[in-house]
Amino acid sequence: MLRSMTAFARQEQSSPWGTLIWELRSVNHRYLETAVRLPEALRGVESLIRERLAAVLSRGKVDCTLKLQTAGAGLTAMTLNRPLVERLLGIAGEVEHLIGPGTGLRLGDVLRWPGVINEAEPDLDEIKQILLGSLDAALAELVATREREGQRTAELLQQRCEAIRAQVRRARARRPEVQARWRDKLLSRLADIATDADSGRLEQELVLVAQRLDVEEELDRLDAHLDELQEVFARSEPVGRRLDFLMQELNREANTLSSKASDAETTRAAVELKVLIEQMREQIQNIE
Repeated sequence: MLRSMTAFARQEQSSPWGTLIWELRSVNHRYLETAVRLPEALRGVESLIRERLAAVLSRGKVDCTLKLQTAGAGLTAMTLNRPLVERLLGIAGEVEHLIGPGTGLRLGDVLRWPGVINEAEPDLDEIKQILLGSLDAALAELVATREREGQRTAELLQQRCEAIRAQVRRARARRPEVQARWRDKLLSRLADIATDADSGRLEQELVLVAQRLDVEEELDRLDAHLDELQEVFARSEPVGRRLDFLMQELNREANTLSSKASDAETTRAAVELKVLIEQMREQIQNIE
C-alpha cells in the first residue's frame, strides 16, 4: 500500500495536569527529518518521542508539537512559601520605620517576588504514559491519513500506467509497417546507386539499418518496467525510492524510443510517453 508523505493529525488528551494537545504535520522529504517542540518541563521525554516517530515513519519532514493547557489544574500544584512572605513583610516594616509610612509592600509586590509562589514541576514518570499514549494515537491518525492520500495517488498512477501501456501498444503496432517501408526505400535507393554491388554486402547493410531502427527491445523493457511497477504498488513497505528509480528507467527507454523513431506516429507515441512518465514522477515525489 502506498503512503503519502503529506498529512496532518491532532489529538487531545485530558490528564491531571491539564489537556495535552499533539499536532503532527508531515511533508515530503528525501529522508526522515523530525522537529519536536515540547513545553520546557517535558524536555526529558524528547528522545522517547523521536524513537516513536522513527518506529512508524521512514521518510518525510515531520513537525511534532505538544501543547499543555493547565487551565486551572495548575493552581493545585502551587504552594505558598510562608516563611519568605513573613520575612518580606518584616523587612517592609523595617524600611517603613526608617523612611516613613506609605512605602510598604503591596500584595502584588509580594506575589511577584522570586520564590514566594512555588509551582511544582510535572512528575515525568506519572505523565509519560499518558503523553506517549496520546502520541501513539496521533501517529495512528497521521499514518491513516497518509494511507488515504497514498491510495488516491495509487489510483492516479494506475491510470497513467494504463495510458503508457496504450502508447507502447501503439508504437508496437507500427513496427511491421515501418520496417517494410524502410526496407522498400533502401532497396529502391540501392538499386539506383549500386547496380553492381555485392548482394551479400547489401544484405548486411540492410540488417545494420534494421537494427538501428528496431525499437522492439525498448518496447519490451517498457512493458517489463510497467509489470515491476504493479508488483511494487502491492508491497506493504515504503517504496517511494524504488518507484523513483523505475521512473528513471522508464524515461530512459522513452528517450531511446524517441531517438530511434522513424515515423511521425511513433514519435508522437514517444512524446506522450515522456509526458505521462513526468506526471507520474511528480506524484511519486510525495510517496513515502
